[in-house]
Amino acid sequence: MKIFLYYVLIINLYGVLLMYSDKKKSIKSKWRVPESNLFFVASIFGSLGIFLGMHIFRHKTKHKKFVFLIPLICLVQIYVLFKFII
Repeated sequence: MKIFLYYVLIINLYGVLLMYSDKKKSIKSKWRVPESNLFFVASIFGSLGIFLGMHIFRHKTKHKKFVFLIPLICLVQIYVLFKFII
């Protein structure tokens, strides 16, 4: 249980850093992180980090699939955490 909670913390920190990295790359017009990678990190319990990164760095906030799907994934994962794990 404790290991899983550490995993969730680490994957969410990675999600925030991934959004930061993608934002910096978009400003410099460099190679970007594929959206599929961002959704993959969100799907493996990193959605809160991706969501926070979206709002902290104001990145991907105009993309409808991010605005609707990331919070939805986040809510489902929070429900799963409280229902089955915690």
